[in-house]
Amino acid sequence: MLARRGTVREDALVTRERPKADLTPQMLLSAYAQGAFPMADPETGRVDYFTCTPRAIFEPQAWQPSERLARTARNGPFGIRVDSAFDAVVAACATDRSKENRSWIGEEIRAAFHELHRLGIAHSVEAWVGDRLAGGLYGVVLGGAFFGESMFTVREPWARDASKVAFCALMRRLGRRKFMLVDSQYANPHVLALGAVEIPFDRYLERLHAAIALDVDFD
Repeated sequence: MLARRGTVREDALVTRERPKADLTPQMLLSAYAQGAFPMADPETGRVDYFTCTPRAIFEPQAWQPSERLARTARNGPFGIRVDSAFDAVVAACATDRSKENRSWIGEEIRAAFHELHRLGIAHSVEAWVGDRLAGGLYGVVLGGAFFGESMFTVREPWARDASKVAFCALMRRLGRRKFMLVDSQYANPHVLALGAVEIPFDRYLERLHAAIALDVDFD
């Protein structure tokens, strides 16, 4: 889910009767492989696994940026780096945007993704202006699938469109490496404007299993 989420949608499938969610690397990867993803309740911090239908996805090998985004990526002030500031990207994504749009990225999720990054499974793509981190995104790689978790842009004029440029760099990287799928989880106006499409969950699982089976490399 590349855009930050607000409150949990009513059509999400959540298992509140279960014990506290297991966020070990093994469980996280098993959940992603089955179409589930973790979210923390902004009020309580409790983490549960969710899934949703329809599912928003991108196809890296077919994706093309808008003319405006391509021009910004080509001529703008941003330098792209990969995995140079993973924890900083997650921390920025975890910041509340407003009282109504609080972050679902709690401390337990941040720690779990730090471990996935240490293991070479979670990655960040960052847009920099000089030595200033302007924006970026992070997610998880499993086979030829990239599970986009969140993205952010610094709220300053010099950082405008930074997360979109980082996303453009991600999609071009994945396309060159023959990735099949980018999972954006819930659809929202932001990801739809970037070119996401919605598909039923059963069709998503078919695409997901085919993508996971691919022998491709993010690095």
